[in-house]
Amino acid sequence: MATNLYFNNFEHYGQQNLLEDLIIESIKIYGYDCYYIPRTFVKEDNLFGEDVLSKFDNNFPIEMYIKNVEGFEGEGDFLSKFNVEIRDEITFTISRRRFHDEVLLDQLTQKEDGNNATRPLEGDLIYFPLTGGLFEIKFVEDETVFYQMGELHMYDLKCELFEYSHEEIDTGIIEIDAIQDTHSSIMQNFQLLDESGNILVFEQGGTLITEDYRVDSISTTANNQYIQIETTSSGSLGAFLDFSEQNPFSEGSDW
Repeated sequence: MATNLYFNNFEHYGQQNLLEDLIIESIKIYGYDCYYIPRTFVKEDNLFGEDVLSKFDNNFPIEMYIKNVEGFEGEGDFLSKFNVEIRDEITFTISRRRFHDEVLLDQLTQKEDGNNATRPLEGDLIYFPLTGGLFEIKFVEDETVFYQMGELHMYDLKCELFEYSHEEIDTGIIEIDAIQDTHSSIMQNFQLLDESGNILVFEQGGTLITEDYRVDSISTTANNQYIQIETTSSGSLGAFLDFSEQNPFSEGSDW
């Protein structure tokens, strides 16, 4: 049985454009101004498809709608036996047309076939100014609200709170770039400079590091100094390592 020939519900471009205009207007009214930050691969591992030297050096302001209006999803503040982890999740909705208008596609990571990406990519970041948090895109749902009037109008970006791992962040936005300054313990940030800003180096090529480079003072979670004191104090359980023994595994004799 064929559908009614007098009604065109899936190929009327005028209605598709009207619906998309209403979606864009709704996001502009009820959404938030966020920043889309694409990931730039510096040294990609083609075998594992990852890059430990990723950097974020661009930003594109765009309005987004928050789908989970009752608060962050995910496991929230998770207390494990190692530390406290914040596993907040959030879902952003953006207009396809607005994404293509605001984001320079040639700035996105190229696909395996060498062509530029045409949608948001997993691994890129979203900066949410309301909470001051960076969120990493884990999955992009490109078929949300299934084919209204025969067309797709939105992307759903399912994100998790970004776990900083010494990536270079230089977007030009002070609030975003401060995240690297707060959490980074890379030695390059503590290199000694001369009056002209040049890095001082040894004759062998090594760099001079300022005295401020101390992991126990840089990292807010490090207890290196406390652990060192406890393990070297007399009578403590940590003093069990005695490097003066020639054979610590013997049962009484030296060998």
